Amino acid sequence: MDFMTALDIGASALSADRLSINVIAMNLANAKTTRTPEGGHYRRRTVIRAATDVDAPFSKHMQSALDRELKGVRILNVLPDARPPKRVYEPGHPDADEEGMVSYPDINVVEEMTNLMTAQRNYEANTATIETVKNMYMQALNIGRSS
Repeated sequence: MDFMTALDIGASALSADRLSINVIAMNLANAKTTRTPEGGHYRRRTVIRAATDVDAPFSKHMQSALDRELKGVRILNVLPDARPPKRVYEPGHPDADEEGMVSYPDINVVEEMTNLMTAQRNYEANTATIETVKNMYMQALNIGRSS
């Protein structure tokens, strides 16, 4: 694996982690939202990721056996969660139905914070990886200059 491939893999992961962090923050911010422009309560969103090839199809033929299984990350979609809403009895709420029940999004704050911490740690690990690759590249340039 060359330096650029390592940077491409790290960059794809950073991009996916950044989107995950944004979606999780949006879920947390809307944990009590009962009315959206689309109508109804806010629906929790989930990021769907998939492994993707890092290189163009032609370059696969030029790779060694060790490089052929390298994958990056790509976002397939950001989908609304299928969980039903939490129904809470609040007859004075402006969005209460005729029975006095209000539909809140089923967002578990502990689950979202755990997901946020995981995405944050992934982002930090990928940042460290890119920094290490950059340092290796700089060391290789220094070796080339001194010889």
